[in-house]
Parts: sequence; structure tokens; C-alpha cells
Amino acid sequence: MTIQEEANPPATSQNQVSPARGWLGVAAITASLFVFLTTELMPIGLLTPLSESLNVSVGAAGLMVTAQGIAAGLGVPFIVAWSRRVNRRKLLVTLLAVLAIGNLITSIAPNYPLILGTRLIMGFASGVFWAIGVTMAMRIVPEKHANRAAAVVMSGISIATVVGIPLGTLLESAGDWRTTFLIWSVLSAVVFIAVAVTVPSLPSANAVSVREVFTLPLKNVQLRVVLIMVVFFVLGHFGAYTFVRPYLEESTSATVGFITVVLIVFGIGGAVGNFIGGHTVNKSFRGSFIVGGLIMVASLVLLLTIGANKVGVIIAMTLWGLAFGVVQLSQINMTLSAAPQQFEAAMSLNTMAYNTCIALGALIGGLFADHVGVSSVVWFGIVLVALAVILRAVTGRGAAPAS
Repeated sequence: MTIQEEANPPATSQNQVSPARGWLGVAAITASLFVFLTTELMPIGLLTPLSESLNVSVGAAGLMVTAQGIAAGLGVPFIVAWSRRVNRRKLLVTLLAVLAIGNLITSIAPNYPLILGTRLIMGFASGVFWAIGVTMAMRIVPEKHANRAAAVVMSGISIATVVGIPLGTLLESAGDWRTTFLIWSVLSAVVFIAVAVTVPSLPSANAVSVREVFTLPLKNVQLRVVLIMVVFFVLGHFGAYTFVRPYLEESTSATVGFITVVLIVFGIGGAVGNFIGGHTVNKSFRGSFIVGGLIMVASLVLLLTIGANKVGVIIAMTLWGLAFGVVQLSQINMTLSAAPQQFEAAMSLNTMAYNTCIALGALIGGLFADHVGVSSVVWFGIVLVALAVILRAVTGRGAAPAS
């Protein structure tokens, strides 16, 4: 079952848009996902230099992920609903402007509190993008290619993990972390221009009020189950992944170069998983989620058991990335399947759960890392991802979405 089969988002503009411009717009939206995601997760590859430069603990440095995730999660349902009459192209251009300015401020900020405050504001922009980006891409191409456009946009996740985050780590090693964020400010400005030029006018569609957004999971049992699974999965994954660098430095005395390789390997695994998931979710996104989740649990166990040597780390991180790619695509399809007629509202709730749990995962992982030991965050990941798999397995195929 594909995205296009589940829902047909309104295509207000696609009849007036040439296929070539439509696909250029999809590319620009994909680039938007790349800069939003890399900005949000960039501190993961820079935790050690950030903590040393800003004179804070590794756990405190992880709050850079927490602050942006909290804003992205808690703010998105309100902003999406309040902006329900705003043209989506104008909204995306505004979000990218916030991102570019925020990265610039981060690169020159004299103290850690200013950085946290800036990340909080950037989080609001990031959350809204996640709620509207996929449906924008689906609306600007011919209807028969809507599912392909959504898949292209989601490939930005793999590009970010394969290229973006490792590149940021390399840039930091060649200069410093401030240079990394300055470069991302420039990239965000470039994407801002690309969206303004290529994405056609998109009047708001499929948007609802704040009240309707928050009552949706109360009426829709299937969506409620999916959101709970997202909470467990994201808490476990990001609770562990946020602290990959400190864990590898402690367990294998890993160098910056090796950590960069590991992040690239994880991203390549995610790209492969995304490709595999693109085929398996068409047959069963429930089964894809369960199998992908089990592989993720196994990879984390391997990281603890054979991760004392570099070969073991590569094997574990490859499997982890592959599993993440499959599970990520599965949960998006499950969200869409649960509420095909209220996709933007459902995605705003998904974004709220997802990004809030990125923040909480980083926060809880930081507490474990600082007070129990960095290896404890891996165990945290194992338990939470396992809970997500168990919940999906015992809830069956779920109830039909509410009308």
C-alpha cells in the first residue's frame, strides 16, 4: 500500500505547473529537508568539541538537540493550524529564512544560553516543515507521480545522514564547529532561493483548526496506536544515536576520522533501508516496522557485544542504519494510512510526537550518559525500540480510521 494509494492530497496547482518545474520544486523541497534535518542533528557529530568549547558537559551539549526538538514537537500543531490559510510556498520560504538566520546566529553566538534560545526558535520552523513538506511535493507533480515525489523528498533523510552530518564533522575537524554552522547558514539561504524560484503557489489545503488536530487521535484509534509506537521508537533510537560519538570514543578510542566513517556507514545503511522499505511497505508496512525494529534491537545488542573493535562497530552501525531506514518509512506510511483525509493534521501530530521524543531522547540519554555511563544509553535504546515492536505486534492491523 503506497502513499498515493492511501491518499490523494489536493493538487490545487498541479494542472498549471509543467512537469519539469514540478520536479524542480520537489528537488528544492528535498533540499529543504536536507538543511532542516542536518541542522537539527548536527550537534550529534559535534558533541565533544561543542562541550569543550562552550565549557559544558557532553549531556548539556546534547540539549542543543533537545531544545530544537521540543520546539519542533510542541509548536507544530498550533502553527500548522494557525497558518492553515497561508500559502504553503510563502510559509516554506519563511521557515527557510528562520533557519538561515538561526544557523548564522549559532555560528557567532558568544555563549551557550543564546545558542539554546536560537535552537528553540529554529525548532518551530523545523517542525512546521515536517508537517507540510511531503504534501507540498505531492501536489506539484502529476497525480500519478505523487507517491514518487513523496519518496524523493524522504530521500533527503538518507542524504542528510550519508553526507550532511559526516560533512559537518569533517568541517569541524578542519576548522571548528562555528564554521560548520556558518556554512549551513549559507546552504539554507541557497535553498531559500531555490524554493522561491521553483515551487509554485500552493494555497493551503487539508488544514484544520487546533481543536480538530488534537481531537483527531481521540476519535481515531489506529492513529493513536501509531503515535504511541512513534514515541517508543524515536525515544529509543535518538536516545542512543545522539551519544554515538562519546560511546565510540570510550569503547574503541575512536578518532574523528573513524567516527566520520561510522556516520557515513550509518547513512548508507539508512539509504539502503529506505530503498528496501520502499518495496516492503507496499506489501505490509506493519510487517516492515516489526522486522525493521527487530533488526534495530539486534544491531544495538551487537554494538554492546562486538563493538569493542572497529569491525564490530561497522557491522552494528550498518545494520542500525538499515533498520532505521525501513522503520522510518513504515511509520510515515502508517500515519498516512490511519488518517488519509486529514494527512496534514496527522503529520503535525506525528511531528509533535517525533520531535518531542528526539528532544526527550537526547535529554534522557544525557542523564544516563552523565550519571550512569555512556554505554547505558545503548541499553535505553534497546528497551524502548523493543517496546515499539511489541506494541505493533500485539495491536494487529489496527482499527479503521475514523471518518
